[in-house]
Amino acid sequence: MEFASITTLIISSITFINILLALGFLFIERREAGYTWAWLMVLFFIPILGFVLYIFFGRNLKKKNFYHLFIEEQEFVQAETDRQLASLHDEVQEISPWLQKYTELITMNIRSSHGLLSSDNDIVIYSDGHQKFDALFEDIRSARTEINIQYYIIQPDTLGKKLRDALTRKAEEGVKVRLLYDEVGSKRIAPGFFKELRAAGGEVEVFFPSLLRPLNFRINNRNHRKLCIIDGMTAYIGGFNVGDEYLGLDKKFGYWRDTHLRITGNAVNHIQGRFILDWHQAGKHKRGDYEEFSFFTGGHTGTSPVQIITSGPNSETEHLKNMYIKLILSARKSVYIQTPYFIPDTSFMDACKIALLSGVDLRIMIPNKPDHPFVYWATWAYAGDLLNYGAKILLYENGFLHAKTIVADGEVASVGTMNIDSRSFRLNFEVNAIVYDRQVAAQLEDLFLQDSLLSSELTPERYKERSLMIKLKEGISRLLSPIL
Repeated sequence: MEFASITTLIISSITFINILLALGFLFIERREAGYTWAWLMVLFFIPILGFVLYIFFGRNLKKKNFYHLFIEEQEFVQAETDRQLASLHDEVQEISPWLQKYTELITMNIRSSHGLLSSDNDIVIYSDGHQKFDALFEDIRSARTEINIQYYIIQPDTLGKKLRDALTRKAEEGVKVRLLYDEVGSKRIAPGFFKELRAAGGEVEVFFPSLLRPLNFRINNRNHRKLCIIDGMTAYIGGFNVGDEYLGLDKKFGYWRDTHLRITGNAVNHIQGRFILDWHQAGKHKRGDYEEFSFFTGGHTGTSPVQIITSGPNSETEHLKNMYIKLILSARKSVYIQTPYFIPDTSFMDACKIALLSGVDLRIMIPNKPDHPFVYWATWAYAGDLLNYGAKILLYENGFLHAKTIVADGEVASVGTMNIDSRSFRLNFEVNAIVYDRQVAAQLEDLFLQDSLLSSELTPERYKERSLMIKLKEGISRLLSPIL
């Protein structure tokens, strides 16, 4: 057979296989249309390799009872949900009359993700890595019974080793230590990094580990949560991971601007419950045995109402995205958003446009320093669209902005791990705290305004002056945005 004929046969075979794979993806995997078209483009324009990329990045997660909850556990959660829904009007009225305007948002969160409302919390805000980790290490040193800690990224650098050694010392003292990290996020962690911690009695689990390192067929569906619960009394939640860069020690990024909360009160139990689910899913631990864990038992005098909202690929509903949308549409005066990535879907963009057309002062702060080029230029494309509706787009210049916060009307705020992109909306496991407290919201709003002084504005005039090359980068990145 001639070379030309062999080449034609190979190309035809590859094309045929690719068409079968694309059709299988289209009809077997039920996805949102934009996401489907983005993957079809990859499959057709990058034959075979596109399918390999899909195996690593595009597969759906099995959703049905992902956490393998017993029927009794499911019934208990539903009973608690029904109980609070039945008494919510009176409960909200008792907390504060002004909170009634957010009853619909609170109700949606309870029904959607079983995000129960607790009203007795104290909250401390950290916007600097040194402050956050100084407080965390002090709480770790003071722990008496239990430390449960979960991070997407733990680096084997100075800060990572300091955390490991601190946990090892507590385990040697007899404190129960459980550590959960995500393998893809923490890809630099060697198998023996936590050897001393395990030898001291600490337990370490890996979320969705690789069958064969470094290959991991779950590049998507990562556990992006950052939680720490100490003695069942104190919890940390927010955007900081563990690594020297989060202390501003990376020359590439410079100062690292992030936001984290330290919570004491009944919301700690809801954060603890989320950790337990992830812990049981990652390891071969006995499910349903909650007596091994410490819980907050009351007696606190905090006044901040809080809901802990989680979302992930195990759910049909994008709980956190819907919470953001509802909060944006509930605003009457202002919405201030900080996010490292702004690659929203149509529903989120429409919510922003509706708010802007209604006269709401919508400000979005993004970093002016890319850590992922395609993501950076897609962010510019979507932010640029909102300029035409009157949005104020701020480019943070004082290092890298990694905070994931939203403040509405100076009354309600959310801090957590969710970025504004499809990965956080539907692919990764995320968690946010939404706080209904004017004082806390005012502090976060003040932080936003202080950061504004360290930012430049992306005006319509500045956006129009971008070069042809930047426009090309934006166009390509926007086409790929559903799968970034």
